[in-house]
Amino acid sequence: MDEALLRSLTPSVLAILVRRGADFAAAEDAVQDALVEAVRVWPAGPPRDPKGWLVTVAWRRFLDATRADAARRRREDRVDEEPAPGPAPAVDDTLQLYFLCAHPSLTPSSAVALTLRAVGGLTTRQVARAYLVPEATMAQRISRAKRTVSRVRFDRPGDVATVLRVLYLVFNEGYSGDVDLAAEAIRLTRQLAAQVDHPEVAGLLALMLLHHARRAARTAPDGSLVPLAEQDRGRWDTGLIAEGIGILQAALARDRLGEFQAQAAIAALHADAPTAEETDWVQIVEWYDELARLTDSPVVRLNRAVAVGEADGPRAGLAALAELDDSAPSSPGRGDPVPRYDAVAAYLHERDGDLETAARLYAEAARKAPSLAERDHLTRQAARLNAGRHR
Repeated sequence: MDEALLRSLTPSVLAILVRRGADFAAAEDAVQDALVEAVRVWPAGPPRDPKGWLVTVAWRRFLDATRADAARRRREDRVDEEPAPGPAPAVDDTLQLYFLCAHPSLTPSSAVALTLRAVGGLTTRQVARAYLVPEATMAQRISRAKRTVSRVRFDRPGDVATVLRVLYLVFNEGYSGDVDLAAEAIRLTRQLAAQVDHPEVAGLLALMLLHHARRAARTAPDGSLVPLAEQDRGRWDTGLIAEGIGILQAALARDRLGEFQAQAAIAALHADAPTAEETDWVQIVEWYDELARLTDSPVVRLNRAVAVGEADGPRAGLAALAELDDSAPSSPGRGDPVPRYDAVAAYLHERDGDLETAARLYAEAARKAPSLAERDHLTRQAARLNAGRHR
């Protein structure tokens, strides 16, 4: 069963149903039913036209649901207009669906959540993790968003800033390795950059290219994570790096700085360093200061603490980390901690020579890791320090 094929076809099938007149929520339900049916029957006899097959089955499921609805009489004309089966049009509607989900009637957070779930192919749990909220809370948010856009016209414009946020989160989820969506996010961001002349669109594209350029070096042959400082820079894609830096420089020249341009500038400084030791950490701290001013994000401040530790020493990094104590695991009543707080604290304590504290924090970070690869990496770090202490 080709799950990647199903995932790639889902946005187009969903868009076709919406264009035919199905409301968004009902269309998504019908497409999900068609996907389940595909998983059941395709292994025994895959169709010659997978997309056309999914459109036909999804439309029939939508019609079945429509006929059973209390408003059947108001929809009889639509039911009678079922198109004849045949090849589905070769139109890429994915980016248009992103704009539909970014409709002005939705709050930005609801729009992003809906798009990640309905179009991006992420599970509710993955979306909740990206937003640092409980899964049940995210499920309610997505349900409300689906109800809100159920009667929205497909060609209504959405919000570019919200679409950028969605593409950024989809890329991050794909880049983590849990769901392979990074290349799709880059493809859609290229499309958006060709349609929208805005420095933040260019900044996001540059950021994606610069991160994607390092992807081959991020894991060892056994699947284990390779930290940035230990990566083989000869495996970095210099073509993507050059393209990303060129796009970023053109965006920064327009003097309309945004968070994606600032993040891309940090990525460019990492990419430009011939070795980890030659990284310009002082300038990276300055860009994190800009980014913190733009976003006031605890994750940005956490990453800034790492940069400060590299630029000015681990004690300075720990002092910067202390500014996040209100969100740290030891602070009651403040909700979920900042992701990877313990891992950063462990790294800084290790560099400061406090191996006992570092080993304990690595083990704690491993228990909270969002992926198996990250958990294994942190567990090995804790084991390495414990073994060294007991020699």
